[in-house]
Amino acid sequence: MLRRQRRPTVLVTHDVLDAVVLADRVLVLLDGRVVEQGPTRDVLSRPREPFTARLAGLNLLPGTADEDGLVFDGTPLRGRTAEPLTTGDPAAAVFAPAAVAVHRDRPGGSPRNALAVRLSSLEPRGDVVRVRGAVGDRSLAADVTPAAVADLRLEPGEEVWFAVKAAEVAIHPLFGGSSGA
Repeated sequence: MLRRQRRPTVLVTHDVLDAVVLADRVLVLLDGRVVEQGPTRDVLSRPREPFTARLAGLNLLPGTADEDGLVFDGTPLRGRTAEPLTTGDPAAAVFAPAAVAVHRDRPGGSPRNALAVRLSSLEPRGDVVRVRGAVGDRSLAADVTPAAVADLRLEPGEEVWFAVKAAEVAIHPLFGGSSGA
């Protein structure tokens, strides 16, 4: 019986699916420098750079760790702690666009995280619409139904609220782990 040898291979791609299916490890380059590297699953599930988060199809908000999560631009964000955090250290909140609810007015109730977002675009994506916006200089995305877009009368340039339940947010340190920078 012949045993197949594994040989190191370098694959250059912009397709995250290629990385997920074919790679044991990934190295993310941005502007000619390594910004992250490590096991594929770690890098793509706990990105430390907004660029890597976008490649992985996730939202990332950087901030400073506090005892209950992190503070982003003066706004507390709550979630599940994916790795130990030290109060005062840089941290990131990561969540999927599908976890985001869009509201005209600041939501109350169980979503613990609410951010005022200026809409920049609406992009049809199969059976959902990707609603893109920004909080300050940070880009965020939400996936909603076409009916929600119509009911809320969403248009670029408007300010709305993005709400995310704390259970849908993973919070991790920004340094260490998969970061190669």
